[in-house]
Amino acid sequence: MSAIHVRGLTVRYRGACAPAVDGMDLTVERGEVFGLLGPSGAGKSTVHRVLTRRIRRFGGTVDVLGAPVGRGRDRDFFERIGVAFELPARLPALTAREDLSAFAALHRGPTEDPGELLELLDLAEAADRSTAGFSKGMLVRLNLARALVNRPELLLADEPTGGLDPVRADRVREVLRDRARQGATVFVTTHDMRTAESVCDRIALVVDGRVRAVDTPRRLRLAHRSPGVVVEFRRNGRLERRELPLDGLAEPLGIPGARVETVHSREATLDDVFARVTGRRMGREP
Repeated sequence: MSAIHVRGLTVRYRGACAPAVDGMDLTVERGEVFGLLGPSGAGKSTVHRVLTRRIRRFGGTVDVLGAPVGRGRDRDFFERIGVAFELPARLPALTAREDLSAFAALHRGPTEDPGELLELLDLAEAADRSTAGFSKGMLVRLNLARALVNRPELLLADEPTGGLDPVRADRVREVLRDRARQGATVFVTTHDMRTAESVCDRIALVVDGRVRAVDTPRRLRLAHRSPGVVVEFRRNGRLERRELPLDGLAEPLGIPGARVETVHSREATLDDVFARVTGRRMGREP
């Protein structure tokens, strides 16, 4: 049985000219990391609100963890899911440790140790500080810790790397993948290409409230690639650029009988450069 099954989901906000979500179909299998990828305004956060029962008036059918999302007791439902919101709430009267302890107390089942969660998300040094002075990045990570405190079967994370520097964003991605390895289903809504690429088993590309494609990141890249190689070289002191087709490239590479699908170099991205060169020193929150 799938973790999330959506058919014909339609949501229209009052006064809007067009639906925010327009006949969307989705299936998320248990134990996978599934990403809803699209620009701002594509309908991603609206889907997140439907799945977390914050929007209850919609068209179509939505099943979460084997039951229609609009039925059943909320208490049982929220015992089984964890929700990380895009804009985390702040409880300024509490320290980070007290905040997590309060959220843990809301649940009837076993919960994670607040100190261990804070350590996991690089907030241990701020554990006994008031959250009133937390930056947005710190609140985003605390928000994820809240979502993990009840050991959820299904984790729903809306823009989980928003406001984070590359070092902390990579840490959050590792945490999401680790939860899936432990058996949880992870549903991520994001416009962050790096998160979709490195975390998700499958992604759905969403535009104007509609799913345009669903597949693994690699298969989507291959399906929409330009089948060639771009080579930059310097000749007589001048930088030149040439595009070469992939067809026939296997022979000169010494792998006859093969069909080359991709060729690329391994330059670091700017995110990699930031993390390796400046690392924790620049990554520390004020």
